[in-house]
Amino acid sequence: MLAVAVIAGILFVWSLLAHRLSRWSITAPIAMIAAGAAMTAGAKPPLRFDLDTSVFEHAVEVILALLLFVDAVEVPGSVIRREKGLVARLLAGALPLTLCAAFLTGYLMFPSQPVWLLALLATVVVPLDLAPTAAVVRDRRIPARLREVLNVEGGLNDGILSPVFLLCVAVGVESHDAHADYVDALLSAVVASAWAVATGIAVGWTSGWLLGRSWAHGWSQPTAVRLGVLAVPIAAYALSGALGGNGFVASFVAGVCFAPAMRRLPETAVEMTEDLVTLLSLALWFLFGQIVNSVFADDFQASALLYALLAVTLVRIVPVLILLTGTGLKFADKLFVGWMGPRGVTSIVFGSLAVIDLPEQNADFIARVMVMTVLVSIVLHGLSAEPIARRYARRSGIDQSVPAG
Repeated sequence: MLAVAVIAGILFVWSLLAHRLSRWSITAPIAMIAAGAAMTAGAKPPLRFDLDTSVFEHAVEVILALLLFVDAVEVPGSVIRREKGLVARLLAGALPLTLCAAFLTGYLMFPSQPVWLLALLATVVVPLDLAPTAAVVRDRRIPARLREVLNVEGGLNDGILSPVFLLCVAVGVESHDAHADYVDALLSAVVASAWAVATGIAVGWTSGWLLGRSWAHGWSQPTAVRLGVLAVPIAAYALSGALGGNGFVASFVAGVCFAPAMRRLPETAVEMTEDLVTLLSLALWFLFGQIVNSVFADDFQASALLYALLAVTLVRIVPVLILLTGTGLKFADKLFVGWMGPRGVTSIVFGSLAVIDLPEQNADFIARVMVMTVLVSIVLHGLSAEPIARRYARRSGIDQSVPAG
């Protein structure tokens, strides 16, 4: 209970000073990481968590399941229809190219590591998480079109990468079996994904239709609807697991299928789920502080830092610039979209799940590079947020004091 009290206290203090701290790019995730690292440091720290358990594994899966559901539900369909060209280029073109670039970079920098491990690493470091830089995509000084496209990409890219991650994990686990059967591992992963997709469609569409009908006929209340929405990803996660599928893939698909029903529900329908995701994500950022301590307790590896720097910069920027060529966007706008690829909760969850499933040597490698990538992203994207907004303000003549909207 002490851990819960500490996390709640830190969150409360940050909430009191959030606006002032934002001037120095100190977001809630940064505050929770710092607190987590401080409270779990040393030989006899005040707090210590066992992160190599099935309880922790299921906990981070649930967090990601809820996050994927909220992301999918909140993706504005109007933006997808209006900007379908840009969205398609980013998700169907730049995302696979970025994944390949991350793999090739790892292959060149870590030639002694197995190919399957480098493929798994790529799926860990590539997913976007706009939460650590949420102020940027809400800042009215930045063109609305760019912010909307980034929101769509950020909402869908992690769900698209989830099955790829699961496939890489399945191959990685099988590779350590003396009688490895990769075909069987691949088939199992495909079957699990198929069950997840089927479950997500069934739960998402059915629950959306039922809630929409209930609200339209006046059978429900706003609070009850919010509870109903929260139950959807939990049901998809649990039912998919019971059927042999993957919970967070099912939750993402459920969100995609549930999203059309949001037009018939009150605007506050998803707020409870969104707030719970925010709270659980911040708790995960606190635990990430302990992971940081564990990684830095070992010998520092410059190669991991260099890979992290490349992963959050050129590995994403170059594919985005290539795929956005011919769209009519100015070079500065294309560069902004390429630069805004922060890593966060999804990378932490993917990395944590990989660490739990893999042997110690491989797990240490994944953990080290994942931690470096997330930390580098937080520093670079956090420090660049305000200068980028000011640059756009100067270009457009907007008052530079306009806060995030």
